[in-house]
Amino acid sequence: MASVLPQSLERGADAAARALELVLASLEDSKAEDIVTINIAGKSALGDYMVVVSGRSSRHVMAICEHLISDLKDEGLGGARVEGQEAGDWVLIDTGDIIIHVFRPEVREFYNIEKMWAAPEVEEGTSLH
Repeated sequence: MASVLPQSLERGADAAARALELVLASLEDSKAEDIVTINIAGKSALGDYMVVVSGRSSRHVMAICEHLISDLKDEGLGGARVEGQEAGDWVLIDTGDIIIHVFRPEVREFYNIEKMWAAPEVEEGTSLH
């Protein structure tokens, strides 16, 4: 019986960093706008990075997502979950290590998720009065 050894944290972090490079290159190639990367490792069990970008229109949002999904598959990262692609207002692509949000500008401004994730951390024992 073969034993499965867990990957070291460093190798997992390296894999996430390499995947992030691929994601950012794909987004740049698709002319995505206002690309923001937020390191959420240690802040959330959802993944290591969150990337928030804008497309100029619903059509551009969908094109960015199709290109990114294709690039992920080409690199062997094809198991990404995708939600919201039909509407083209806000598409979420979850690769496991990286969560990518692709918005139309008005929708991005409305939800303002970067601000929520960039909020300063409250130290344990600090009261919020």
